[in-house]
Amino acid sequence: MLAGEHLDLVRAPFTLPRSRVLVFRHGDGLRVHTSEYERSLDDCVVLESLVVRGPDGSALPVTEVLPHVIEFGDGAVTLAFAGPGALTVGRVGAQRRIETSPVGRVGAQRRIETSADEGLDTLRYSTGGAEGLDTLRYSTGGAEGLDTLRYSTGGAEGLDTLRYSTGGAGGLDTLRYSTGEGRSSTGDVTVEWTAPDGVATRVVLSANAPAVRLDIVADRGVRHAASVTHAHDVATSEELWLDWFARCPIVRDDLQPMTAFCWWVLGANIVELPALAGARAVVPSKIGYVGLWQWDAYFIAVGLRHGDPALAREQLELAFRFPSADGQLPDVVHELGVLATSDDLPAGDRENLRRAGSAIADPDAPVPLTKPPLAAWALRKVLEVEPVDDWAREQLRVIRRSQDWWFAGSDLDGDGMPEYGHPYSSGLDDSPIFDGPLPTTSPDLGAYLVLQDLELARFAERYGDADAAPHVERAERTLALLLELWDDAEGLFRARAAGAPVASDTIVGLMPLLTGRLPERVVDRLVAALDDERRFGARWSVPTVAVGDPDYSAERMWRGPVWINTNALIVEGLAASGHPGRARELAERTVQLVLHGGGPHEYFNPETGEKARTATTAFGWSAALFIDLAVGLSAPPPPPVE
Repeated sequence: MLAGEHLDLVRAPFTLPRSRVLVFRHGDGLRVHTSEYERSLDDCVVLESLVVRGPDGSALPVTEVLPHVIEFGDGAVTLAFAGPGALTVGRVGAQRRIETSPVGRVGAQRRIETSADEGLDTLRYSTGGAEGLDTLRYSTGGAEGLDTLRYSTGGAEGLDTLRYSTGGAGGLDTLRYSTGEGRSSTGDVTVEWTAPDGVATRVVLSANAPAVRLDIVADRGVRHAASVTHAHDVATSEELWLDWFARCPIVRDDLQPMTAFCWWVLGANIVELPALAGARAVVPSKIGYVGLWQWDAYFIAVGLRHGDPALAREQLELAFRFPSADGQLPDVVHELGVLATSDDLPAGDRENLRRAGSAIADPDAPVPLTKPPLAAWALRKVLEVEPVDDWAREQLRVIRRSQDWWFAGSDLDGDGMPEYGHPYSSGLDDSPIFDGPLPTTSPDLGAYLVLQDLELARFAERYGDADAAPHVERAERTLALLLELWDDAEGLFRARAAGAPVASDTIVGLMPLLTGRLPERVVDRLVAALDDERRFGARWSVPTVAVGDPDYSAERMWRGPVWINTNALIVEGLAASGHPGRARELAERTVQLVLHGGGPHEYFNPETGEKARTATTAFGWSAALFIDLAVGLSAPPPPPVE
């Protein structure tokens, strides 16, 4: 599969959609963890080590990782999932795999050559055979001549088993065939694992018990038993992934492999929320972010919509499922409940949070925790792909109340412009705009609120179930207050800390482009800032703090690194503000950053284009927005406006 080249078991662990089990490379073998909300991987160890040993007692190395299977040695021993909560390690027949680049389409023919012990094998295939059958011609180069193998989904009529997958790219990506019990299956194979308490277990795989199943039970315990269903479990896992990859969007050829990997990330990051009847949440990462953060859900839905719009809608439903009585949406939905105020935190964290909270708010009152108001924007994006009007009307009722809450519950100084009462609600936790006293009046929040009211006005006109005028009027009032934050001398929108201007030049000052309603001279100054090497014209754009700002740090989260979500919002802002060419240019630079950096990481160093040291990997919104940008870049550019 196209995603396989990125599955290194370091940055991308082995996992399964809906599972909370993660498998990493560790020494000569593997290490197994569970993925839990607000718990580190080191606190969630299931097996300290798992090693497969060959007949001579030496560890069989991991030689191949595919979405559905880990192969050891020559591939005669594999590890796979046996459902979301179990692993299976077993012996299989010797296998060969032939991989090709996805340059063909259905009906194309290709010649594939691979070296084998018997000599050079040649395979030719055509997917346009009669009665829907694929035809493969196989020659060993000997005097026997050309053999023809035909197979359907019912098997190969006693011949060798052949399987292929497309990875969502439309052409052959992987073809594998097994020849039964191969030479590597002779001799004892041993599976050894060590629990966190140091207790070691050793199981010898035999003809009567060719596999062992490891069930992960409560408190990260392991129960093991002999298994004869290993081949079935491998095939089931493979079919699950093939079904997922069949939905992967087809994009420009140079972007297809990374798109496939990003699609894998979204599938791999699916977890079940048992308390919510098994609802599927696509979490930001199974490494450290095991919950549904509100604005992460919006960005993830925007990417999911291109291949699985139903799952995209499910993310929005979860984000909108637990509004407070006054309309506030929670910061996080997770397996234990929600994070909506400081009262939802442990006592120590709660006290720290209150100390950092708003100077205006009652120090003894709970601190509301939410995320930026991009709900209507995300809803519109999801509906563009697959309109579901009755469902949309239900979501809009929640979004309207959430928008009202911002003006009624988060305008902490009563001036008509809502503020962030705590950094958590901005999503930009350590941004220098929060170094001063709270509350923070921030130009990004003003821009999001203008955009959301305009979106709600359009929805009201579309469905006729609400009055558009109040939304338009409020958007105009908010835009006027937003423009008061413009510093014409410096050419930037300034945040304010408890009413005082904030000196830091940060990415929040570019977000007003999203409104599409700024004066032309202001737009021109912001576009110029994107080119200015002392500000946002970094080698890899767009840094979250201007390069020349004293608060800039290339590695520190929201104090300099590039984030894919803020880049994507600026892409949209440039297009909305009359610069579609610049928008496409930034979209291209953003996908090239992900390619250069080796995957959809949480954030990137703007000087090197590599993953920042403390950033996590296989990050949900980076993957989703890479897909969204790749889909947009794969379409012809719009004609120039005359």
